Amino acid sequence: MANVKLNNIKKRFGDVDVLHGIDLDIKDGEFVVLIGESGCGKSTLLRLLSGLEDITEGDLYIDDERVNGRSPAKRGIAMVFQSYALYPHMNVFKNMAFGLKISGKDKAFVNNKVMEAAKKLKIDRLLERLPRELSGGQRQRVAIGRAIVRDPKVFLFDEPLSNLDASLRVQTRVELGKLHQELKATVIYVTHDQVEAMTLGDKIVVMNKGRVEQVGAPLDLYHHPKTQFVAGFIGSPKMNFLTAKIHQADPENTQLMLESGRLIQASVDSSSLNKGDIVQLGLRPEHIVLDCENNTFEGKVTLIEHLGELSYLYVDIGRQEGDIVLKVDGDNQHQAGDKISFGIHSNRLYVFDHQGNALTRVKATSTNTGPLPVQDTDYEAKSS
Repeated sequence: MANVKLNNIKKRFGDVDVLHGIDLDIKDGEFVVLIGESGCGKSTLLRLLSGLEDITEGDLYIDDERVNGRSPAKRGIAMVFQSYALYPHMNVFKNMAFGLKISGKDKAFVNNKVMEAAKKLKIDRLLERLPRELSGGQRQRVAIGRAIVRDPKVFLFDEPLSNLDASLRVQTRVELGKLHQELKATVIYVTHDQVEAMTLGDKIVVMNKGRVEQVGAPLDLYHHPKTQFVAGFIGSPKMNFLTAKIHQADPENTQLMLESGRLIQASVDSSSLNKGDIVQLGLRPEHIVLDCENNTFEGKVTLIEHLGELSYLYVDIGRQEGDIVLKVDGDNQHQAGDKISFGIHSNRLYVFDHQGNALTRVKATSTNTGPLPVQDTDYEAKSS
């Protein structure tokens, strides 16, 4: 397999800059996931890696060799597309063998490689079928098998599961994870699904508007997002955000005032900010606790989504931006219209400055875990 290095990669279509200088190091055998909103540039970056698009500026290295000018066939990569891209008139065996045959490999070699890959993917009994006789999941396995037989240095996957139904998507995702462990291959995988990113990736690259927002291991991005964008993108359901103002800046025990006038205490370092600065307070749905005495809120349940083992409560706390989402046990008995109270411990809160950068979180101490009083004064007057 191979290391991959991207050095200040830029892409421009006419006068439109799509990628604004991507720097990335991918180690041999890593499963790296590119994730971001539609239009962020992740698929464009994959096409630059494959050679299907030309790089405007910057250098791309595979195994320490610059490959900017090389054709796709000479880069040692294999790409699996969202649409499968199978030849409809060829059976499974011929689809998987096609690349090896046109490269001049002998019949025995081709047969061995195809059978070996087909057994790994559990499609060895489907080799005589045409693509139209296969399910979506089977077609995707054929596309993956066609890539495996080539023994590429790098596998590129462009949203390979997006055309599958929910249950098949989960099954195929598990199979891809096991296949990577077996092949120990270098994989670069594009998806818009953060669950796929969290479960498959050794490393996640979060992209935003043609730039890399943050790179890290899945749990590192979940627990330590550097920006509000990453915090809102990683996690399901997404993080709740509340507008607040700094009421008391402190290296450890920051006090924030919400628009309602309520004081909230967060275990973050706000020493670089001043009283009155606007910030965003982040609350993950899974960290919110019903009937909690810390940083308490009150509201009315507007909607409940039952998912079996867990439920999502949508709670109106009187803010214009919409409901707060809570993740609770599936046996929770609340109904729409119920008034509830909930809270969150100060060391579970995230705070982002006006530029969207995360304030450093610190460990909560025994002196900052109690509830703060509700303020009845006006938000603007109290913050002035």
